Amino acid sequence: MEPGNRTCVSEFILLGLSEEAELQPLLFGLFLSMYLITLIGNLFIILAIITDSHLHTPMYFFLCNLSFADICFISSTVPKMLLNIQMQSKVITYEGCITQMYFFMLFGGLDIFLLTVMAYDRFVAICHPLHYVVIMNPKFCGLLLLTSWLLTVLYCLLHGLMVLRLSFCTELEIPHFFCELNQVVQLACSDTFLNDLVMYFTTGLEGVIPLTGILFSYTKIVSSILRISSAGGKYKAFTTCGSHLSVVSLFYGTGLGVYISSSATQTSMARTIASVMYTVATPMLNPFIYSLRNKDIKQALKKLFS
Repeated sequence: MEPGNRTCVSEFILLGLSEEAELQPLLFGLFLSMYLITLIGNLFIILAIITDSHLHTPMYFFLCNLSFADICFISSTVPKMLLNIQMQSKVITYEGCITQMYFFMLFGGLDIFLLTVMAYDRFVAICHPLHYVVIMNPKFCGLLLLTSWLLTVLYCLLHGLMVLRLSFCTELEIPHFFCELNQVVQLACSDTFLNDLVMYFTTGLEGVIPLTGILFSYTKIVSSILRISSAGGKYKAFTTCGSHLSVVSLFYGTGLGVYISSSATQTSMARTIASVMYTVATPMLNPFIYSLRNKDIKQALKKLFS
């Protein structure tokens, strides 16, 4: 199709999780509850870390930022979904779709880098405890956080600009409850070869390199723990990284589930349901994992409530 014949798009249609009218109140109540639990849980983690001076350490500094990223991550998708259900509308503007897609990638990518940085923090704490304070100094921690933000912003900016160059004609229905990069690109009527190439290459880098860093850190951590002679020392070392390892497993496990479901089935509903675990359930469960498995967080929360 020639450029002059392409239609200027003003909006997309988000099909959501279900088109059945009787299920909409149930979906609204379920996702509103999950959203509120996520907000409250992560805000409590942030407040506990800020108000308790004992938690002003690198590990909890990164955890505080992870909770903030989780709040923004779920806020990039669920409020619009709830609004559409309430207003009985499936419309999202072109600008709104691009904005939502950008912030979803931004805070999802930030989650990935923060989990990688936290794995490195645990590696230094367990494998090089005598040098921990020197290595993980405030300046270096700030640099790690800044680097995570910059890499993620550049990644999202690249994809955002790549999508803006595309033209959209008809068939503007997105079989999802939010604007996902892959789904939006598939709707374009212009050539998407370059978009697909950049998307697969950068997504692979963003997924493989951080995961490799996490696996390398935990390989060294496990090796170091096994060399500890006392059972009490081993248990203490495992508990310091147990919560983080649980969150990493949940995050990458649900993300892998989305990828497998997308590859194994052509049913858009199956892919959408699988992505709910990745985009909604994971940010909701993270505060519980850290609060239930961490004595310091428990004590800080008790002080906060008292």
